[in-house]
Amino acid sequence: MSDIDALQQRLTAAMDRIATGLGGLDAAGADDTAALQAALDDEKVVNAQLTERVRRLSERQDSAEADAKAATAAAETRMSELDLELQRLRKANEQLRESNAALRAANEDGVGEPHLINKSMMAELEGLRAARAADVAEASSIIGALTPLLDQLEAPEEEDADA
Repeated sequence: MSDIDALQQRLTAAMDRIATGLGGLDAAGADDTAALQAALDDEKVVNAQLTERVRRLSERQDSAEADAKAATAAAETRMSELDLELQRLRKANEQLRESNAALRAANEDGVGEPHLINKSMMAELEGLRAARAADVAEASSIIGALTPLLDQLEAPEEEDADA
């Protein structure tokens, strides 16, 4: 029986030690839980801030992409207009060369053909008109390319004046 009493005392002492240890764990665990909850709340706030920043950056990128596409479309339109005017200029110059060659041939033969002179003058006028239109299209293309750059240069000045 003394063995049973000794074992019972040992079991009781062990149970008391376990209870004391669990009590300490509960107190330490409560402190850890509060600290972990505070850290979790801080991380949630930081995460929400980062999510908002990513959303704003995404909107800004989408806006810049749309602006770039619009600028590209405008530049392509200006380039196609310029190309059309240059083709017209080439055609007018070809007609002028042909008319001048026919006029030279008529003059070599000693036959002054008035309709060849008129045709040559009309071709020359068309060539001048086409050259002017090509110059206007080229100037428009240059202005269209420089306008966004000038706007960007003026924008920081306006922001400095507002600040």
